[in-house]
Amino acid sequence: MKIGLTLPLTDPDVGSAPRYRQIRELALRAERDGFDSVWVYDHLLFRDDNQKTNGTWEAWTLLSGLAEATETIQLGALVMCTGFRNPGLMAKMADAVDEVSDGRLILGLGAGWHEPEYKAFGYPFDHRGGRFEDALRIIAPLLRTGAVNYEGQFERAIDCVSLPRGPRPAGPPILIGAFGPRMLRLTAELADAWNTCWLPRAGELPEKLAPLHAACAEVGRQTDTLEITVGQIVTFPGMTQEMDFVAENEKYTFADPQELASEWEAFAALGVGHMMIWATPRSDDCLDLVTQALRLYRQKAPA
Repeated sequence: MKIGLTLPLTDPDVGSAPRYRQIRELALRAERDGFDSVWVYDHLLFRDDNQKTNGTWEAWTLLSGLAEATETIQLGALVMCTGFRNPGLMAKMADAVDEVSDGRLILGLGAGWHEPEYKAFGYPFDHRGGRFEDALRIIAPLLRTGAVNYEGQFERAIDCVSLPRGPRPAGPPILIGAFGPRMLRLTAELADAWNTCWLPRAGELPEKLAPLHAACAEVGRQTDTLEITVGQIVTFPGMTQEMDFVAENEKYTFADPQELASEWEAFAALGVGHMMIWATPRSDDCLDLVTQALRLYRQKAPA
């Protein structure tokens, strides 16, 4: 099972994001420490009911920089919002980042959920399921074959091609982070991987898998051909939290690196192929403990 780290693009405490050089150094540290992947999330801003706004960096641009800065680690999006970009252009962007990274991109896709950023930037928030399906039916064939001819209710790509092709003949793998019957059917039909988050404990996973397996059965897909991935929030005792719900819920707190490594073993036993770790707080002490867990897990994991 692969273990990756999510990277901070915003700071929920002060409303300003870390500088790119800090994000870059975290990615390089993850590469040096032996993590399999680093992940960015795709938002334009965060705004609460009181209109307090936190900024965040644009994800594709930072991912492009990280593709050049790193050498071996996989680069993932958890997940790129199809509501923010034309789907044909998104496929072109994915091919380009896959080229820059020499085939290390995992293209995570989702429909988005935070209405204030849609409103602020002028994107429609209605019919997100239908818009996502149209986008996916353009992106998937364009990445995998280099061409698409599709006209949907909300999106169209007529006689569209993506040239030049990236380094992988079938393009980067597509990971979908989505729920609900319609979205799970699309995942079962068109995705290479599925993500559920944020699950700190492996015991929570079987309930999440049941609807996905039902969707696979509905479209005639073998479940073992769809990679299962999980986002996991992790903290340790005595650490000051940046998120209230983490501080208030002990299930996110691991006593020590050994307990965390044991939880990863439980996830792997359930068939999970990739874990994306959200370490909180984003401190050296917390990251050091997660890295210790990685080493303990690797000592026991089968070769």
